[in-house]
Amino acid sequence: MFRFARVGWRVPVLVAMAVVVRQSAAAEQQPDPPASGASTPAAVAAKAIDKSIQELAASAKKSVVVVTFTGRDGQRQGLGAGFIVSSDGLIATNLHVIGEARPIHVELHDGRKFDVASVQATERSQDLALLKIDANDLPALPLGNSDELQEGQPVIAIGNPLGLERSVVSGILSARREIEGRAMLQIALPIERGNSGGPLLDLQGRVHGLLTLKSLKTENLGFAIAVNALKPLLEKPNPIPMSRWLTIGAMDPDEWTVLPGGRWRQRAGQIVVDGRGGGFGGRALCLAKEAPPAVPYEVTVQVKYSPADGAAGLVFHADGGDKHYGFYPSNGNVRLSRFDGPDVYSWAVLRETRSAALKREGWNSLKVRVEAERVLCYLNGEQVFDVQDTTYNAGLVGLCKFRQTEAEFKGFHVGKTVEEPRPATGLLERVVQTIEGLTSDDASVATAIQRLAQEEAVVVETLEQQAKALETRATRLRRLAADVHTQQTLLELQRLLKEPSLDLLRAALLIAKLDNPELEIDAYVRQVQRHAKRVREGLGEGASEATRLAALNHYLFEEQGFHGSRTDYSHRSNSYINEVLDDREGLPITLSVLYIEIAKQLDLNVVGVGMPSHFLARHEPKIGETQLVDVFDRGRPLTPAEAQATCEELSGLPWQDSFLGSITPQATLERMLRNLFHAATESQEAEQMLRYTQAVLVINPDSAQDHLNLGKLSYYTQRLQQAQTEVVWLTTHESNISHVEVEELARAIARDSQK
Repeated sequence: MFRFARVGWRVPVLVAMAVVVRQSAAAEQQPDPPASGASTPAAVAAKAIDKSIQELAASAKKSVVVVTFTGRDGQRQGLGAGFIVSSDGLIATNLHVIGEARPIHVELHDGRKFDVASVQATERSQDLALLKIDANDLPALPLGNSDELQEGQPVIAIGNPLGLERSVVSGILSARREIEGRAMLQIALPIERGNSGGPLLDLQGRVHGLLTLKSLKTENLGFAIAVNALKPLLEKPNPIPMSRWLTIGAMDPDEWTVLPGGRWRQRAGQIVVDGRGGGFGGRALCLAKEAPPAVPYEVTVQVKYSPADGAAGLVFHADGGDKHYGFYPSNGNVRLSRFDGPDVYSWAVLRETRSAALKREGWNSLKVRVEAERVLCYLNGEQVFDVQDTTYNAGLVGLCKFRQTEAEFKGFHVGKTVEEPRPATGLLERVVQTIEGLTSDDASVATAIQRLAQEEAVVVETLEQQAKALETRATRLRRLAADVHTQQTLLELQRLLKEPSLDLLRAALLIAKLDNPELEIDAYVRQVQRHAKRVREGLGEGASEATRLAALNHYLFEEQGFHGSRTDYSHRSNSYINEVLDDREGLPITLSVLYIEIAKQLDLNVVGVGMPSHFLARHEPKIGETQLVDVFDRGRPLTPAEAQATCEELSGLPWQDSFLGSITPQATLERMLRNLFHAATESQEAEQMLRYTQAVLVINPDSAQDHLNLGKLSYYTQRLQQAQTEVVWLTTHESNISHVEVEELARAIARDSQK
């Protein structure tokens, strides 16, 4: 796992803010003043220093800002400090405060809030970052010369410790240290969580350092990065606009045009939008880049929205601005509207009706058939409008939402004819018959799972609908739906494993689909193909393997910003290959899988290296020496000695040359599943642990320990027949599993079966 600092030091956790001023321990230790109001030279000097600190604090706090970044779920994740270094909106902070490829926000002392416009410069080795906001006439702090700061010299620090906004503490410079290659100022003052990025000042108000580390061993001991390390970034910035920095769920610009307003993003194969749009009525548009076919054509999408009176749906014949048609649910009705401009005076509702086909919860299927002189609109398979309107007869198609609606879209398709997703004939009847036959006997559940797993994928949604209709059996139906989905996914994984050449990408996406039933695998396969195509387009004919590998590294890490997850290392999203593609952030193993798969399409032989605690890739050219690649560290080439050092540091295991052996695709998938199993174990999520174990056994069916785990998890989740099946396997196969454990499990199953 990534470590910011060596054992004994840690990055301060970033928390919320309030206000406090604390005086230094040195001031508190001044002699008590004489009685009767008498003054002494020492008392007068102490009073002067106290006043100086108060004056500096009052002035400097106006230049200290609050820095936050948004996490993978769109919510505020981190919070730290920074300070203004130029009046035109340049702000210095720690790199770890802003995360990686995340939306960043800055709040000034006067309460004004700004989105960061660009990351002006970063220096990973020094943990430094410069941010730019669109503001002027800001109170900047002067920079001192940190080389001239003397040991024992008084200093003050301003940050956000333990939820205390712009706190001021004073102390002294204790020493200068070198920590992980950084010139650090050791300071005798209490550094708390949330101080990261705050300024360290001398008594003249000049910045000499940026607060960054706290000792875990000593309370009143902290560190700051010397400000002289910041000056080269000011002299030679490398600006990155937020359009390039911000990669969380970014819409693919080759496929979509997002009009100003609203926040559109892609997650798990779906499109999600929130935030008020920039058009009339809070209208927000996202248009497909590819033009639809000549009329007649059809466009369809499934939409889910909140609140219940929200409005979101399809647009067509769009001019790329304010003119288009829209078909969408709104306020519990369904509408076909024509928008002729940006305001209320250029908007016409062509048709509106209250349809019994509209679902108040869950997904609604919308379809528009565009003909030369009329438009047909369908809601959940039922025609609701047949309208003749020829005001516009050409343009783009896409998605829309209005007001404060939060909407999700999936299954967007355009073509001459588009079949809407609907259950096969008789599916609902077969599902109802199956679930009506369920009893408390787990054997009937197992039979139902096997039967329904052979149906089409929409059987899961059908089961969910039945669960809502039958409240008293909802828990059992939802479990059945999950089990059917798991079984379908495992059957597909099993099919892939039987093929002569395993499709690693598709298999990795199936692992992600275990937890994401609506994930569209083909969409992500196409996305990887597009990445490979873009690399190829930048290559000359007959490019060498070295040139192709260099182009792949430049594209993935420089142009696209793929990177190892440091702020969210243990987040489960890092183990889902689709979310790694969405966020361009992942674990060593998931980034390596992506790297291997794109390399394959560039006719490069790259294999996985299953080194303990840190997965690597290795390029094995047709001619020449092999090269280890740390994909987690932006494709950094490694020598075997460097790989050994990394392994020993992270795993603590004695080195074996076999650690650098290539790993099979099957073993790679198993390792991905064990990562997920470990995360689910940490959060005590038995259902997830159960399905990860089932998937491991599809890959490695002879693992006795996993059969025992599956038996225990099945018993714990009251799948007693499945638990019994595992007991039978364990008693009929030789293994090193304790017979006592198996017998205890068997007795527990028998006891519960009699209840």
